[in-house]
Amino acid sequence: MKHKIDNSALEARVWLRTLSSYRQPSSLRSIVELAITALPLAALWSAAWFAYSVDYWWVSFLVAVPAAGFLVRLFMIQHDCGHGAFFPNRSANDWIGRILGILTMTPYDFWRHTHAIHHSTSGNLNRRGIGDIDVLTVREYFARSRWGRLRYRIYRNPLVMFVLGPAYLFFLRNRLPFGLIQSGWRPWISTQATNAAIALIATAVIWLIGVKAFLVVHLPIMLFAATFGVWLFYVQHQFENTFWKEDRLWDLSEAALHGSSHYDLPQPLRWFTANIGIHHVHHLCSRIPYYRLPLVLRNHPELRHVGRLTLVQSLRCIPLALWDEMQRRLVTFGEAIPPPTI
Repeated sequence: MKHKIDNSALEARVWLRTLSSYRQPSSLRSIVELAITALPLAALWSAAWFAYSVDYWWVSFLVAVPAAGFLVRLFMIQHDCGHGAFFPNRSANDWIGRILGILTMTPYDFWRHTHAIHHSTSGNLNRRGIGDIDVLTVREYFARSRWGRLRYRIYRNPLVMFVLGPAYLFFLRNRLPFGLIQSGWRPWISTQATNAAIALIATAVIWLIGVKAFLVVHLPIMLFAATFGVWLFYVQHQFENTFWKEDRLWDLSEAALHGSSHYDLPQPLRWFTANIGIHHVHHLCSRIPYYRLPLVLRNHPELRHVGRLTLVQSLRCIPLALWDEMQRRLVTFGEAIPPPTI
């Protein structure tokens, strides 16, 4: 028997119909957005290399921070392409996405598939594991062996989650279609074509400027961008009052609206992150181009307060690690109470 739809789910479905009118992208606006992101990135990369070439390597390291911001923004453009939201034409979305996937070291077609799974299963306790950050319930955590609990604690450690993890994800994990290895040839084509293009471009640049210069200039940019990107993805769903339910009670629209945060960042950071902080609206209607998301909040200010997190408040999400099914919120390891034994 199908479960009864509660008021929260009905509210989310009403919002879904309302937001559908914002979906149409503008080709001209998208081209401008691409240009004002890619060209400054190229200029900053060149500036970092020039600083290194005149023995000011520390300047190239400083330049890596804003350059990483532009690289994150390119990833967000790739993200919109994956949702078919950046250009009106699907082919244009896909080919721009594939090119950007080389720069972001993220195979476009493979990532698009796993990210679609994330959107279609987010907040569903019975469908975890692909395209998201691993989350255990309190009951599952205490049911593990001592070694199993330790492994999960290591995984959720901030050093692993935000420093080692991003490097592993973008430099190693993205090189093979993990999670879809037995899903046919398409994931393999996506990852290996991207790998070949990355290797070709890296070889050409190293031939021009040398391997040391390439590593000093490009490695910090990639590492900073990877860390920023993983942090954004983390805080979009790993906040205290997020949404998790079992499959029989789970509703797609409700999970989108209440399981995704509104990360209310300062204006410069909103620009660099391409408004991805308005994540609850994005999950409700992923076909809205990122440059139209602020318009949604201006026209519907009541959405501003749903799942809202400020920059300071988001730091409190770091120790949250377990879903407490009784309290219906994420808790820290210290707050978790073992379930009673029967």
